[in-house]
Amino acid sequence: MFYLISIVIVIVAFVSMELVAYLTHKYIMHGFLWSLHKDHHDHSNTSKFERNDYFFVIFAIPGILNILYGSSDLSAPYFWIGLGITLYGATYFFVHDLFIHQRIKVLRNTSNPYLLLLRRAHKIHHKSIMKQGGESFGMLLFIKYRSNKTIKQ
Repeated sequence: MFYLISIVIVIVAFVSMELVAYLTHKYIMHGFLWSLHKDHHDHSNTSKFERNDYFFVIFAIPGILNILYGSSDLSAPYFWIGLGITLYGATYFFVHDLFIHQRIKVLRNTSNPYLLLLRRAHKIHHKSIMKQGGESFGMLLFIKYRSNKTIKQ
């Protein structure tokens, strides 16, 4: 029973992170921390790394703290919450940085309709290089976007 509860906690934490990512992206990254996120949209940074990459560190902190705090008592939920957050972060890295933005050219081609739709929704999000006017702020689940926009695959 302990393992089942632990797995459920990991799954709930993982799924909850999509809502956290959506809200953070829409209201913080496109809000008061736009100065860190802006170069991700307008490509004003010529370095391999963007100021936007600081969010990777910012978002890793809750997962790390939960894992550290919970590692002394695995019957408490903290470790499993931290694991769910960390697994979401790893998924985000693979989907967003490797598959969508091709920061390392390893995951290029796919015929998977879901992955193609994810890539298309993200490109529609990046169509706006301004703080306002964006849409489709999610990563794995995305709010329906206006299909009348045309984006090259």
